[in-house]
Amino acid sequence: MQKIVSNVKQPSSNESSEREPHIVTRAGAIAESPAARSRTPRLRDVIRNRELRRDQFQLQSMVFPALVILFVFSYLPMWGVLIAFQDFSIFDGFWQSEWVGFKHFAAFFTARDFGQIMRNTLVISFLKLFLGFPAPIILALILTEMRRQSLKRIAQTITYLPHFLSWVIVSGFVLTLLSVRDGSVNLLLTGIGVIDEPVAWLSQPRYFWGILVTANIWKDVGFGSIIYLAAIAGINPELYEAASVDGAGRLQKIFIITLPSIAPQIIVLLILRISNILNAGFQDILLLTNNGQNAILREVSDVIDTYVFRVGLTNRRFSYATAAGLSKSIVNIAMLWGANALSRRISETSLW
Repeated sequence: MQKIVSNVKQPSSNESSEREPHIVTRAGAIAESPAARSRTPRLRDVIRNRELRRDQFQLQSMVFPALVILFVFSYLPMWGVLIAFQDFSIFDGFWQSEWVGFKHFAAFFTARDFGQIMRNTLVISFLKLFLGFPAPIILALILTEMRRQSLKRIAQTITYLPHFLSWVIVSGFVLTLLSVRDGSVNLLLTGIGVIDEPVAWLSQPRYFWGILVTANIWKDVGFGSIIYLAAIAGINPELYEAASVDGAGRLQKIFIITLPSIAPQIIVLLILRISNILNAGFQDILLLTNNGQNAILREVSDVIDTYVFRVGLTNRRFSYATAAGLSKSIVNIAMLWGANALSRRISETSLW
């Protein structure tokens, strides 16, 4: 028998609504009423939400310093693009310099070297895109297929290391390897009889694009493969087991399972690369051409960034340099929007 235990003093209507009676069992245990039990999940939800808010606050607190740095060094200086519409003078300042509208933009687009600069920029960018973009994907597939973990770790270390070397060091390696007098490449090729005498590789324009793109791929291929290795690691192993049961080989698994599974990551990174189509490089080109002083290579090495540095900043044409850089940024933004819209229409994968 169960009975409801109530106080001797009859509670008022307000008290009865706030305090629910308890149910006493025959063993004397006190059980909560249904109304009290209904309040327990709500209390748990409140506690859970409080913990989630605390965790989110901690994570966002870690991101906040990076946002401050991004704002100070990336967004705050944007007002400096105003000098592209001025004849800027460091003595007159931003607000006292004469406004000239699109004068410097017109001067850049009608410059004598504009055609050559755009050709070099586009050729180098497309070579880096078509040859450099698939390289990390191929490396990630090769590393994934390695069965011996020790060999895989050694290969990863060797391929990751060049990314952490500055272009000053990498360019020194390249210049040493291609040296006419005692470069390893010339010694090897003359030793096996491919060439009769040493070649001045960095003094002949026809070799420069190949050297530049090869050095870029060697430097960044390992680090670029990390995101693809992470994506491949997230693929369900049961898919490979089912493919093995159906008799699929390694190559078939790559094309049927691996590549379609990491296609969203490939598309997103491809969109970002396309948005940088006019960023052909700066440090690598500048250092491989002796800080831009190698006049022999200028016809194939002069891109927008090096041109801005050489003509704009070195000659103190700050407004002209800003106009050229702003033009490049506008084209890159347009390419980003276009590539994103095309990707969303074709594959339903996009940045936004």
